[in-house]
Amino acid sequence: MPTPLDPLSQRETLLELAAIPGFGTGVWRQLMASFGDMDSICRQPIRRMAEVLSPAAAKYFREGPKTEAIHQRQAWLQKSQHHILTLADSAYPNSLRTLSDPPPVLWLSGECALLGHPSLAIVGSRRASPQGLLDARAFAKHLGEGGLTIVSGLAEGIDGAAHEGALGTIGRTIAVLAHGLDRIYPPVHRALGHKIAQEGLLISEYPLQTNALKHHFPERNRLISGLSQGVLVVEAALGSGSLITAQQALEQGREVMAIPGSIHSPFSKGCHQLIRQGATLVETVHDVWAQLAPILLRHSSLSGLRSPQPDPISESDPVLRVLQAGIAGLDEIVSLTRLTAIQVSSILGQEELAGRVVRLSDGRYQRLIS
Repeated sequence: MPTPLDPLSQRETLLELAAIPGFGTGVWRQLMASFGDMDSICRQPIRRMAEVLSPAAAKYFREGPKTEAIHQRQAWLQKSQHHILTLADSAYPNSLRTLSDPPPVLWLSGECALLGHPSLAIVGSRRASPQGLLDARAFAKHLGEGGLTIVSGLAEGIDGAAHEGALGTIGRTIAVLAHGLDRIYPPVHRALGHKIAQEGLLISEYPLQTNALKHHFPERNRLISGLSQGVLVVEAALGSGSLITAQQALEQGREVMAIPGSIHSPFSKGCHQLIRQGATLVETVHDVWAQLAPILLRHSSLSGLRSPQPDPISESDPVLRVLQAGIAGLDEIVSLTRLTAIQVSSILGQEELAGRVVRLSDGRYQRLIS
């Protein structure tokens, strides 16, 4: 058996592979299938590797050294808080190294130390309800204040709300991207992405100049769950990408939790399916702490964790008490509170302005619980 290559030689080969346009999980799997393991791959001549790759990758190698890609990478690394980790590096996160298909190269922008923090993934629908967005922010904020790092995918909806809630907490947040770190997708989250790079961490397995392609999103989901001790699904329709993340979490031995919702909401059906399949039903942040406690007790960073007390929910107003039980229309609220329609309308208007109640598209009202 040949002596293993030294880590520096392995790293240099992995970085050369990472310069291939579109390099990612698919390319790495091809190489692993052909050569067996990382050390064997790194021993192969570039031309030999090119033979088993796609025509585009083979053409890339035939054309000779790509100094432009090397210079681009070096220029990117010169910027503050920009890093690259490979499977050959001792600092590569063990939570990903133990996956069945760990990414050979990780691009990082921000605080790399967060990779070693105890963490929870919060994911859900891109087209979330107002209550779902509020729940994601509130859970992320409370759990982040307790010391958990919140991991998500920077997508619109629940992902973005979870990142927003975690920013400014001691746990902070990690965003796993489905494209190169020289761009932010979706564009609406460009400012949020830059803020996460400053206060948290952006991470990707895709090289610079890689666009967000459809198949990248399910690939990156395994990293969202892989970096975390558990996954909390806030809202998800059947067939949602969040259910893929939950399934990958189960395969990786992570805890899966879900927040239930209205039986009439399509955004709750995915969560209800997970709960029927054995996911933990979550109503408060304490349910999350209770589920993760056995795992966190074994975590080296436990000393900074604490379970925060939830904010009390006021029940002084009869209208809010009705809406606390679920979504209701004006006539139903009038009937249950025995107030006049004028009184109820006035209260609802005040509560909408205060941000405690939202009027849905069907005319019914929903209480927003922070």
